[in-house]
Amino acid sequence: MNTRTALAMLLAFLVPGAGHFYLGRRARAATFFIIIVFLFVVGLSVDGHLYTVQQGNLLSLLATIGSMGAGLLYFVARTMGSFGDITSITFEYGTAYVLTAGLMNLLLVLDAFDIAEGRKE
Repeated sequence: MNTRTALAMLLAFLVPGAGHFYLGRRARAATFFIIIVFLFVVGLSVDGHLYTVQQGNLLSLLATIGSMGAGLLYFVARTMGSFGDITSITFEYGTAYVLTAGLMNLLLVLDAFDIAEGRKE
């Protein structure tokens, strides 16, 4: 793996679409950015939960990795305060949106890797 690939993957993780932008896929980058930010923001606005690791709970570790997949969005949201009112009727939907945004961004990191390595157009 060369420096270009590593940088594209790091950018793709930190900011959704940034890796694709760096690789010259401007339209794809803008589309991915809009989709992932939209999912993340909607998820938080309908009381979605930002997971953190809980001692002795393997599923919380996996959910945290999924949530953290949103990159800087996750860390900015964590510093802004607590989210996820479990008594809200939209709690599960919001949490699913946040997880989906994170997991989608992790897939985009892999996509940026494939593009940078020349395995995909």
